Amino acid sequence: MKISLNSAFKNLIKLSAVGAIATMSFSSVATSPVPNQFERPNMISSHSFTQESYQEIEQAKMFPKPTENQVQHILSLSKRDDEASYKVEIQIGQNKMVDCNQHRLMGEIEKQNLQGWGYSYNTLDKLTDGPSTMMMCREPKTAKFVTLGESITIDYDSRLPKVFYLPEGAELRYRIWQVKSDYQYTGNQ
Repeated sequence: MKISLNSAFKNLIKLSAVGAIATMSFSSVATSPVPNQFERPNMISSHSFTQESYQEIEQAKMFPKPTENQVQHILSLSKRDDEASYKVEIQIGQNKMVDCNQHRLMGEIEKQNLQGWGYSYNTLDKLTDGPSTMMMCREPKTAKFVTLGESITIDYDSRLPKVFYLPEGAELRYRIWQVKSDYQYTGNQ
């Protein structure tokens, strides 16, 4: 009698487990995936080349090759119907180990004209440590992206690539801003 009750109990547990697995399998098949509301299409493709690794890209072939100790950064923006609703924010800097103080880098970005084409590009010849606050820090140093001054904000324009020549060791990062609201008016309406 004990043996038959034990085997019946084991069979009941096995059937319950099979039923639970079947239910979970059905549930996972029956539900549709939730779309990722934060996913954005890739709107910018980027390339960076040193003098040694330079490769000509069709949309940027008219720009000069990078010189020694210089890196060419090319941002190609994809075509959009509503380009006036977007801006591109660009930051130039370096990843550094820093303390709790506010740190900046120093350098001068110059806008150059491409002779005979009417296009422009940006150059930065030298990037050095800049001013920082002088607080006493008790925490250990952490890795942080230290920027050169303020961000550069440009109109989203897919007709021409955005080209920057930076010294080796400098990094360029970017993000896209999108207008989500209509204009508001001041004064009497």
